[in-house]
Amino acid sequence: MHYSDDPDETSSLKNIMSSFDREQLVLDHLSRFISDHKKDFIERVLDARTRQVTVVMEDIYQSQNASAVIRTCECMGIQDVHMVENTTKYSINPRVLKGADKWIDLHRHAVKQINNTEAAFEQLHDAGYKIVVADPDPGNLSVHDLDDSGRIAFVFGNELRGISRTALSLCDEKIRIPMYGFTESLNISVSVAICLSTTINRLRSQNRLEKLTDEEKAALRMKWYRKIVRKSDLIVREFVRTIE
Repeated sequence: MHYSDDPDETSSLKNIMSSFDREQLVLDHLSRFISDHKKDFIERVLDARTRQVTVVMEDIYQSQNASAVIRTCECMGIQDVHMVENTTKYSINPRVLKGADKWIDLHRHAVKQINNTEAAFEQLHDAGYKIVVADPDPGNLSVHDLDDSGRIAFVFGNELRGISRTALSLCDEKIRIPMYGFTESLNISVSVAICLSTTINRLRSQNRLEKLTDEEKAALRMKWYRKIVRKSDLIVREFVRTIE
C-alpha cells in the first residue's frame, strides 16, 4: 500500500475516509451499548418499514387523536406522517403516543399566510404520491377497491368539519370506509387503522410493498441507535475526538 508524503493528498484521503467511514465507525461504537436482542429487533423493524404509504392529518385539534394516529402508523410500519396546520397547531398526548413519535419522521406543514394543505399536496405529488382523501360520502370508492399501485398518501380531516374543500378539490381519489350502522363516521384513529391495515396487508400478501433502500435504512439505524443509547450525544462526541 502506498502512503503519500504530499500533505494535500493525505488531507484528501483523510476527507474521503471521514465522509465514507466515519458514520459506520460511530454506528459500530454505539452498537456496543445496545444488546444483540435489541439490535436484531431494530433490523426486523427496518426490514418492515415503508415509505410507499403515508398519512396526512389536516388540522387535527384533539391531541389524543393525533397521537393515536401516529402510534397506529408506527405500529403498521409507516415511516412518514404529515401534519397540516392551517388553523390548528399540532400537539401530542404522551400517554396515548407511548413514545411512537421517536421512531417515525413527522413532517409539519405550518407556514403562516399560505394554504398548507395545497403546499403539502404539491410536495407529496412531487414525491410521486397519489393523494387519497378519506371522506364518508356514499358515492366515494370503497377503500377495499382502491387501486393501491404506486405510492399512496391517505388524507384525514378535522374531527368536527371533516376534510377541507381544498383537499377535496386537489386530491386524486376519494374513498370511504363501508359502514352499516346509523353513525356517519368513525374516529380518525380507527379510520386510519382500517385504511392502513386494508392497504398494507394487501401489499404485503402480494409481495408488492416497497421497502426502504439501504441508504434509508442506514440513516434510520443511526437515528434509532442514538435515541436508544443514553447520553449518545456525549458518547459520540468523545468517540469522534479519538478518530479525528
